Amino acid sequence: MNRRARWEIRAFFLLWLGFLYVRVHDPFSFLLLNTFLGYIPIELSFHLGAHKPRPFWLFWPLVLIWLLFYPNAPYLLTDLFHLSLLQPYAVSGLLKATSHIWIYFTYMMISALGCAFLGFWSLNYVSQSISQRLARGNGIVRLIVVLLLTFLSSVGVYIGRFLRIHTIYLFLNPEQFIRPLLTMWTHNLWIFVLLMTALQLFCYWILHLIMTARTTEDNE
Repeated sequence: MNRRARWEIRAFFLLWLGFLYVRVHDPFSFLLLNTFLGYIPIELSFHLGAHKPRPFWLFWPLVLIWLLFYPNAPYLLTDLFHLSLLQPYAVSGLLKATSHIWIYFTYMMISALGCAFLGFWSLNYVSQSISQRLARGNGIVRLIVVLLLTFLSSVGVYIGRFLRIHTIYLFLNPEQFIRPLLTMWTHNLWIFVLLMTALQLFCYWILHLIMTARTTEDNE
């Protein structure tokens, strides 16, 4: 991604977060914080690469921080369940055409799709950077890295959604969450993680096809 595109993304999220701060109210005020947390891994990925950062020893700490925040990007897809708070169905069983419902639907879709798909781009970029450093861009190594990162991010989504532990809380008071993290490994967790991993890989695959097709067209 070139420098201009990165600054366009930064400008968009700055304006969008300001808009959400002014326009979004309870019970959807969570959207502001979740969108901000979802943007953090996108911004962090801008500072990673095969030859970034300098000095090189900062690369792995930054990757670790990116991984801690990355689940916040696909996490916003699960926020779409909160649309049920709007009671979108009429007594007849048909969707309501009330503007209020569709305004908040638009807000949530912009945040969810923006963070999720730019997050998948960051997953692609970070996995490429890791594989270049570990194995000079070997395709198999990169695939393993993608699978591992996606699985770990699915676990992170579960922690955020069902244990209500945000990434930022892990930095503020990590001792409070040790016991829940140790006891969360249930049957339901594994089903959720497998389904979320499949969903993320599907979205990542679609994005990878689009980027590969574009690169091929540019080279022809």
